Amino acid sequence: MTAPVDKSISRNNRVGIIVGVVALGMVGASYAAVPLYKLFCQVTGYGGTTSRAEGVTGEVLDRTMRVRFNASLNGDMPWQFKPAQHDQTVRLGEQALAYYEAYNPTDRAITGTATYNVAPLKVGGYFAKIDCFCFTEQTLQPGERVMMPVVYFIDPAMVEDRSVEEVTEVTLSYTFFVKDEKEVASGR
Repeated sequence: MTAPVDKSISRNNRVGIIVGVVALGMVGASYAAVPLYKLFCQVTGYGGTTSRAEGVTGEVLDRTMRVRFNASLNGDMPWQFKPAQHDQTVRLGEQALAYYEAYNPTDRAITGTATYNVAPLKVGGYFAKIDCFCFTEQTLQPGERVMMPVVYFIDPAMVEDRSVEEVTEVTLSYTFFVKDEKEVASGR
């Protein structure tokens, strides 16, 4: 006579494997969430994320928009950072150029990266950047001061969207972060 097989052991093994797979899936999803969310925001303009364009659409309308500029730094970033102009008035579809000024007052080179958004959030998808310092990392040497350009336009298709017809002003905001937090902590 054979001994009865303990089914609870195989059931426990199955549950353990399922829990392990789910845990690994959750860890993988957490790593993928940030780049996927960033891609989603860039494609849809959700959360005030601007779009990237190769050039203007060619159509310039008489409707104008006041663009305000804002700059901030993450708590660990020792740079000074500000817009070179407070605001600009542009026509929809018109290519515009604005500058931000950054200064590294430290005695070491620091590499930073900028995040951006547009407020009100519902206009983000219509705010298109052709060229921007935020597309690449920026390294400032000790004592270096730079003027960083942003070439942009507001898509004239905005006039067809009734949900934004009352908007007459947008704010373009940038926040600079130290690329490698260890740089700051170690004093490099």
